[in-house]
Amino acid sequence: MTFFRIYAASLMSACWCITSPASEPLEFNRDVLSILSENCFACHGFDEAARQADLRLDVSAGALQAIVPGQPDESELLRRIETDDKNERMPPPETGKVISPEQQAVLRQWISEGAQYQQHWAFEPPQTLTPPAIEGTSHPIDQFIQSRLTEEGLAPSPAAAPATLLRRVSLDLLGLPPSLEEIDAFTQAWETNPEVAYSELVDRLLESSHYGERWGRWWLDQARYADSNGYSIDAPRQIWKFRDWVIQAFNADMPFDQFTIEQLAGDLLPNATQSQKIATGFHRNTQINQEGGIDKEQFRVDSVFDRVATTGTVWLGLTIGCAQCHDHKFDPVLQSEYYSLFAFLNNQDEPTLKVFGGNSNQPQLLAELSAAAEQLDKHIEQRAAAYDAWESKLTEEEKGKLSATFQKYLKTDKQQRSAQQKRA
Repeated sequence: MTFFRIYAASLMSACWCITSPASEPLEFNRDVLSILSENCFACHGFDEAARQADLRLDVSAGALQAIVPGQPDESELLRRIETDDKNERMPPPETGKVISPEQQAVLRQWISEGAQYQQHWAFEPPQTLTPPAIEGTSHPIDQFIQSRLTEEGLAPSPAAAPATLLRRVSLDLLGLPPSLEEIDAFTQAWETNPEVAYSELVDRLLESSHYGERWGRWWLDQARYADSNGYSIDAPRQIWKFRDWVIQAFNADMPFDQFTIEQLAGDLLPNATQSQKIATGFHRNTQINQEGGIDKEQFRVDSVFDRVATTGTVWLGLTIGCAQCHDHKFDPVLQSEYYSLFAFLNNQDEPTLKVFGGNSNQPQLLAELSAAAEQLDKHIEQRAAAYDAWESKLTEEEKGKLSATFQKYLKTDKQQRSAQQKRA
């Protein structure tokens, strides 16, 4: 399944990222950036006002003032970090920051290898990695994990009993424990052929409707889904159709590109379906303040700010919200770029979408409802005309004999019809 494979690929990538044998070339984002960010960027980073010695180390062009690629002993950066002279040592002792000998060795190796910088990790395309060759292990994830365990001098835990394995994978994929009947059936299948039994088990669990309920909740957290509005009143909201859409998308194994497009712009697709319009509820999950005396425009704009920040975090892998107030100091986002995206998301209506259930004959249902509404409007118009005609024939004496209650009803009915005509 697509989502399961994405998850597996992410796990494989995570296993690889924590593995950095000395024989492997270093990567700036993985091995070096954290050292420089923690110890150097406060005085030699993005912030021009705080920058010292006009030296910038967060970009390659600036760092070349203090680094000679391929020649660590000729690099002023490394000399100032390794020196015992307190007057020249970097970072200065008064900052309380210390670059450890292990970190110094990483910087020396990185400079020796050419001091290559990388873009922000969100802009780096994923790389296909060859799993390390591990005897007795064929699955790529197992190979990465076993490689790291071997590096750390650790051995895998003993194989779990069938019932324990079943419970673990059931809780992981469905969030639910197996029944006693499922335990008995899986144990018997395991005795016949463990690999087939496990493969069939995973396939069965992935086909369960509970799979989408379990794994969809992680996405709903990113979409800040809630059944209420937030703030002090925290009134209920009717947006559960979006929750169901996410669950169904996971269960239907929707491709991730389609999953993305429908949530960001499903209503703009040609001949957009009800489902694709519901998907755009991703950006309708902002908090809503319904307290008395509020400035509605203020909280509408706050909702757009929330959409920009969420879009940046979820879809771009950037903490773009920081650029609301200034050019971002760490992620490559300018304040002007932030408000360009703000303008895009601010150029929209706040509609209320009426949705229908899973009726496969939806166009006919809508046509029938429209025809019924038209007939009801005609009936109301005919009734109003009949009342007016009847009233016009009454003499003043007859009108005076009408009860006060009925006269009040006629007056109210006229007022309501007049108001409806103005709205129309």
